[in-house]
Amino acid sequence: MTHRVLIAGLGNMGRAHALAHHAHPDAEIVGLVNRSAVDLPEPLQAYPLHTDFDAALAETRPDIVVIATYSDSHADYACAAMRAGAHVFVEKPLATTVADAQRVVDCATETGRKLLVGYILRHHPSWRRLIEEARALGGPYVFRLNLNQQSRGPTWDTHKALMQTTSPIVDCGVHYVDVMCQVTDAAPVRVQGIGLRLSDEIPEGMYNYGQLQVVFADGSVGWYEAGWGPMMSETASFVKDIVSPGGAVSIAEGNLGRSDDVDGHTRVGAIRLHRATGDEVIDMPDEPGHDALCAAEQDHLIRAIAEDIDLTRHMRDAVQSLAICLAADDSIRSGRPVDLPASRPEESP
Repeated sequence: MTHRVLIAGLGNMGRAHALAHHAHPDAEIVGLVNRSAVDLPEPLQAYPLHTDFDAALAETRPDIVVIATYSDSHADYACAAMRAGAHVFVEKPLATTVADAQRVVDCATETGRKLLVGYILRHHPSWRRLIEEARALGGPYVFRLNLNQQSRGPTWDTHKALMQTTSPIVDCGVHYVDVMCQVTDAAPVRVQGIGLRLSDEIPEGMYNYGQLQVVFADGSVGWYEAGWGPMMSETASFVKDIVSPGGAVSIAEGNLGRSDDVDGHTRVGAIRLHRATGDEVIDMPDEPGHDALCAAEQDHLIRAIAEDIDLTRHMRDAVQSLAICLAADDSIRSGRPVDLPASRPEESP
């Protein structure tokens, strides 16, 4: 079966997803949507280009809609697409509020449409191996994760545009908090955060450096930090380390190359496994690049449609990781820790 595909948002991620569908044997792009003029790679230049999402949705009647716009439009676009009969891939974060994220999930359930959120690390064989090795060590865990980017030029412009609506701790953090949740599989109970606005080029009330700390019901604890901008240090800008009573598992080849290199954000290279009995380095050759991972995401959605794969857990996890990061965002702005609903006795399972 060939699926008619509409792509909304033609930044770095949208172009990568569009190229994935351009090459997929079971996909036919019927339209691209971007509010402003955009330079497109040659394979995408022949497709119809629209500036209005709702009009494009009505005109093209797609089977799949890919949403890679700014995050404040994700929820409305996703619900409109599903109510029009389309399955949806939406880039992370799923929404800008927990209520809107849950609204999208509820809409997917009500309409029977597939909803896949862009958690690209879930499709990366090396990151799946990292999670597998961490779980084998046994908890509780200490998670030490960050992704700081010394961005400049066009990349800094992109980051400034993102920060009109979404902080780095939310935009990037959902990936790595999702990794924490997959490893521990325990409910988050408390979050706190710190942050600072390090540039007059970003809006008042926004910050371009943030750190969150999260406590889980099994006793696991973790921190994640993210900073964007030309002032950020590249020293220890990429830390991916999970510690437990049984040892530790880490990405061994972080901090190689520029911190704003998109391919470097997913690259593992090798996994270092430490136990009391000794250390082991697990080589991960032939890792997929960023565009190949985007292609894997789109192929997974098409398979989920064809095979009726149940995405209920995936959707629940997407809401949970977003809730943790938004709680950290609230903590940064209020200066107070945030208790999550699962920690309240009346809401405990």
